Amino acid sequence: LNIKMKSQIIKYLHGTTTLAFIFRAGIIISVDSRASMGSYVGSSKVKKVIEINRNLLGTMAGSAADCFFWERNLSCLCKLFEIRNNQRLSVAGSSKLLMSIIYSYRNSGLSMGTMIIGWDQNGPNIYYIDSEGSRLKVKLISVGSGCLFAYSILDSGYKWSISIINALDLGTSAIAQASFNDPYSGGYNNLYLFRSDGWVKIFSKEISKKRL
Repeated sequence: LNIKMKSQIIKYLHGTTTLAFIFRAGIIISVDSRASMGSYVGSSKVKKVIEINRNLLGTMAGSAADCFFWERNLSCLCKLFEIRNNQRLSVAGSSKLLMSIIYSYRNSGLSMGTMIIGWDQNGPNIYYIDSEGSRLKVKLISVGSGCLFAYSILDSGYKWSISIINALDLGTSAIAQASFNDPYSGGYNNLYLFRSDGWVKIFSKEISKKRL
């Protein structure tokens, strides 16, 4: 009985919903803010978008500690690169740098499913990186336990030519749908818009509990 109780205590399940997509006018990044530990809500106000610099954002899914530490580490490395070379590291280079670091620690217990999002001389970019060392360039993605519910909204509403207002509404609606159906997602919706001159945080507001 003691062994069974011990295994239940240390077996924590993680949950979240994060998403990003590129459209004609920029990039939308939308995330929830709930941190879960199995059946417990650890916090409802976790900042799951990590502001690496003015031209680079990262998202958090998996272990909050792992994502936060390595993406803040990436921020330092990007700043050092800029100082030494008098130019910013590209989004592709930044994502490859993070992937190389994470790959060297694979099978060591890291839990990460993060996005590196930015705008450079090559235009808007989204890269997905996980704790196994995978690195994928994508145009639309949702990550976390609520991603399937978010995709149900994204797939029906996404168009390349979508307006900024409708794109913001789409990102908000997808997170709301995931939060309603996924018990591990919820809290507040943090919404960002990325354009060629950098990112701007649109709002952070409590997610509606009403079904869409």
